[in-house]
Amino acid sequence: MPLIASTYGKGRVRVMRLTREGDHHTPRELTLTVLMKGAFDAAWTAGDNRACVATDSVKNIVNVTAAKNLSLDKEAFVEAVAAVFLDTYPQIEEVTIEGLETRWLRYAVAGEPHGHTFTLDANGTGFVRLVASRGARVLQSGLRNFTFMKTTQSGWSDFVDDGYCTLPDTTDRIAATAMDATWTWTRPPADYAAANADILTHLLTVFGTTYSLGVQDSMYRMGETVLAAIPEVGEIGFAMPNKHYIPINLAPFGLANANTVFLPTDEPHGQIVATIGRG
Repeated sequence: MPLIASTYGKGRVRVMRLTREGDHHTPRELTLTVLMKGAFDAAWTAGDNRACVATDSVKNIVNVTAAKNLSLDKEAFVEAVAAVFLDTYPQIEEVTIEGLETRWLRYAVAGEPHGHTFTLDANGTGFVRLVASRGARVLQSGLRNFTFMKTTQSGWSDFVDDGYCTLPDTTDRIAATAMDATWTWTRPPADYAAANADILTHLLTVFGTTYSLGVQDSMYRMGETVLAAIPEVGEIGFAMPNKHYIPINLAPFGLANANTVFLPTDEPHGQIVATIGRG
């Protein structure tokens, strides 16, 4: 039987890089998955491991590259890791590296940012993905599970009335989501960290300051705004679950509910997915 597709590597390779400038430290923590494709079929079909790079080596390459590149942004860091694999092993045709970033916030003591005290930013996880071959590479950055909400200026109406739907039209509802967003770079920005922060600012500003006819409507305009503002981004993709807040029926208790009391529900949830690119 033919081997249709195969890949292997190392998952959950965790590494913290710490830049020390006197008493001012900067932590950079990533959890990486590194997967290789290439001339490894014999390991599956013939039990022949002679071309295989040990996954222990994969872990050690990440750690050694980290030690040599303490200050790189996550985007430049995965590029450096990929270069080691492609430069060292001719049997590797393609390496895919995905990283989830643990983000640390600098703690302020008496109103002043402290040099080496941090708190965990629990809202969302930074994301990076690189697919690199000898002829091409695609680098993406983004966020996973970044949660935000607005309590008005959102509606959902004029959808199909098919005899199955029990959801009433509304022009004033809570809109909340735990967003996965991924943007693809066509060229490096001047500063990845600054560009990523700028992208998030644009996303939240559009969401928060404009009326939403639905998650689809907001999502499209959020993507348009990022593409207009950040020329280095070629496209941006979203997966945004609609985290519902359902108005509770208080009528049995003789009370009105003027959009002030809600039942939070995470599941089942609406799931809205799209990619916005350049024409």
